[in-house]
Amino acid sequence: MLNVLLSFDKPNQNKIHTLVASLVVVILVAVYWKLGMIAAIALTFVPFALVFALRAACGLMILFILFTYFRLHEAFPFLMPFKIPKLLALSALMGIGWHLFITRKLQPSWHTGHAILCLVFVWMTLSMIFASNRGLAMAYWSGNLTKMFIMVFAISWWLRKINEFNWVRLGIMLSGVSIALVALHNKANGIGLVEGSRVTISRELRSQIGDPNDLSLVLLFPVSFLAAEVFCESSSKFRRCLALVGLITVISGVIATQSRGGLLGICAVLGLFIHQKLKNPILTAAVGGAALMVLAVFAGISDRQSGGAAEDGVDESAMGRIYAWQAAFNMALANPLTGVGIDNFFSNYFFFSPHWDGKNHAVHSTWFQVLAEMGFVGLVIFIIMLVIIFRTLRRVKTISNRIKDPGIEINVKSLIAGLTAFCVSGTFLTQAFNWPIYIILAMTIALDNLATQLEQAKTDKVAR
Repeated sequence: MLNVLLSFDKPNQNKIHTLVASLVVVILVAVYWKLGMIAAIALTFVPFALVFALRAACGLMILFILFTYFRLHEAFPFLMPFKIPKLLALSALMGIGWHLFITRKLQPSWHTGHAILCLVFVWMTLSMIFASNRGLAMAYWSGNLTKMFIMVFAISWWLRKINEFNWVRLGIMLSGVSIALVALHNKANGIGLVEGSRVTISRELRSQIGDPNDLSLVLLFPVSFLAAEVFCESSSKFRRCLALVGLITVISGVIATQSRGGLLGICAVLGLFIHQKLKNPILTAAVGGAALMVLAVFAGISDRQSGGAAEDGVDESAMGRIYAWQAAFNMALANPLTGVGIDNFFSNYFFFSPHWDGKNHAVHSTWFQVLAEMGFVGLVIFIIMLVIIFRTLRRVKTISNRIKDPGIEINVKSLIAGLTAFCVSGTFLTQAFNWPIYIILAMTIALDNLATQLEQAKTDKVAR
């Protein structure tokens, strides 16, 4: 029909334009009469918003991930009335659908990472179906896991240029610094402190970052990206100095949470980069051990009400984790194939824990979380996913060394550091079904595809 309209001569086109304009005016008048001026004005911006959403689908998708993972709208409550995550989710999905099926700019491809993700998601779905509390599992599955599943494919297909990777890294770094600044402000002003000393954000709003351990997890993710920028010799001194300021800020935020898992994650990331400089594992271990003790002193771990120096023997916090891990193992023994179900550990704690103190507890371990909620089979599949990510990143690093591309180099170092932090801190932090590992997976797939293309292009150029 559009071609027919365009084939009309100019007088007829003018008549059509006049007719469309008149129709728009009539609609706006009707809206104004029925709903008011604000609705009429908002309606006029809808076409522009749709065009923007389609043209900037990749950017909106990245913003959706940043808002969802870092909970920026909860850290800055004045953003909450705008419902930004929902608007970004709707815009991103619309853009993905448009460019996947209409414009064909989004070209699907298949990777080993996609295959293992599908296997993990299938097992998550089975765990949801056979969950002891199916309502809880289904709500988490539909509200979180399906979004991550879709976004892994979208990110891995969208990121095709180094500049796009750099925008993702920049967004993660800036978001981390922003959350850290809020955390440090709360610490300085005694806002939302848990146990008298552990910082939180928007705890009164029941935010995800209202728990100190979850907040340390959120802050730990950008540490690897900032550290990679600091230790990257190909970056300018100005960028490295800015990254160093950001790294110190985010590490200070993690210290303010007094999370031992967060401190271990920081030492793992910094130890990885220091080892690349020193090339001596013994010296690196010594530096790492000293750094961990210094961070623990700065964090004031001994002053914590739980897990502090005031407790004799194995502290209460450590015993709580041991009891939780025992409960997780008992859940897996009772349900070896699919576990008790996604997001069902907390509600099943009473029935499987060897010790009951009057309240349910979180598992505080990624590995035991997967074991309890997805069973022994689910844990094996999850570990296979991590192995595939690691092997893919090693392959990309080998390609980077051959083609000498600084953009590939800094991104692969960031992702390796992020994976290392995930595995180390995962011992004490619950992050199996949170965004970091799935963002790492998506970026790893995209980076592998890009590095392979660049190497092939360079090989073809030399052959000619």
